[in-house]
Amino acid sequence: MAAVLRFLTAGESHGKGLVVIVEGLPAGLEVTAEDISSELARRRLGYGRGPRMRFEADELTLLGGIRHGRTLGSPVAIEVGNSEWPKWTEEMSPAPGQTAKPLTQPRPGHADLAGMQKYGLVEARDVLERASARETAARVGAGALCKVFLRRLGIEIVSHVVQLGPVVAKAGHRPGPGDLEAVDLSPVRCFDPDTEAEMVEAIKAAAKDGDSLGGAAEVIAYGVPVGLGSHVHWDRKIDGLLAQALMSIHAVKAVEIGDGVEVAGLRGSVAHDPIVWDAGAGTYRRESNHAGGSEGGITNGEPVVARCYMKPLSTLNRPVLKTVDVVTKEESVSFKERTDHTAVPAMGVVAETMMAWVLASEALRKFGGDSMAEVVRNKDAYLTAVTG
Repeated sequence: MAAVLRFLTAGESHGKGLVVIVEGLPAGLEVTAEDISSELARRRLGYGRGPRMRFEADELTLLGGIRHGRTLGSPVAIEVGNSEWPKWTEEMSPAPGQTAKPLTQPRPGHADLAGMQKYGLVEARDVLERASARETAARVGAGALCKVFLRRLGIEIVSHVVQLGPVVAKAGHRPGPGDLEAVDLSPVRCFDPDTEAEMVEAIKAAAKDGDSLGGAAEVIAYGVPVGLGSHVHWDRKIDGLLAQALMSIHAVKAVEIGDGVEVAGLRGSVAHDPIVWDAGAGTYRRESNHAGGSEGGITNGEPVVARCYMKPLSTLNRPVLKTVDVVTKEESVSFKERTDHTAVPAMGVVAETMMAWVLASEALRKFGGDSMAEVVRNKDAYLTAVTG
């Protein structure tokens, strides 16, 4: 399936910077550097992040595709510079040479060993620099453009943390489209103020032991029209596209659409969402949303809801994970890079951008148009036909 929108990232965690090129955005989308830098700043939020969040500042440069605050219809190129680059110029130099400090004790749970074996590499840094979650800064840059695009179509995306380690937020505390700022004010990006304090304590306890915590974030898109995705082909189903995009986020090991796990244990008579006609709005709606806004691989007009489950980070502050030195083949413990105690709050922000990417791509596939004015006209005409 050819993608309507495409993006490609390049760069390493401790390299000079990350670059992302976004192709397929229509001309005339009003966007500023602040729209992107504000999303990058949100990615750095969350109690439990390590000191590298203060050191590795995001230095944003718009290299092309935007002029006088509007997209040109050509590829948009964004550079996210690394303020720590001067400390790494020798270690990460592209010139011929070798490292003075080879990393030969791969970390369990990370890409280190599998990547070394796959690509025939002799030390872990050649893998970890690209496998690092630092790469998501480039994705957030691309996703920020998509969020601005979707906003023009009346779609807003929010996320919040629903689980951190063993602590689970109470059911029913779900932010609305205007609550993103309130979520971000929480130190763990949890919309449930009572559970928030428990989450902070769980992080403190793990940090004291030099350990890490995983968890889950829920991401919700409001205002999504009916008709994105398709039931016709396996690779056009909107829930499949969302699952792949969200699962691609570093350390995410499970994705749930709607109440997917819960409804697996229910009878069909209570698992599905009754359809009613809303005469006032002149449209159909569902009385519940167990399906998470997707039926048969097509958005149905209800909020699109997904949850991402993140494993604990594999780099620990206390080296307790057993491994093997790839040179001596002797038992050892995994090496330590700067790390966080948890990255679940930030993962939610990345999940917003990946959901935005999928919805923006499918919206362009559905409505088409080379300019924003054309896309909006097509979308309005479609909705009139669907609900008229």
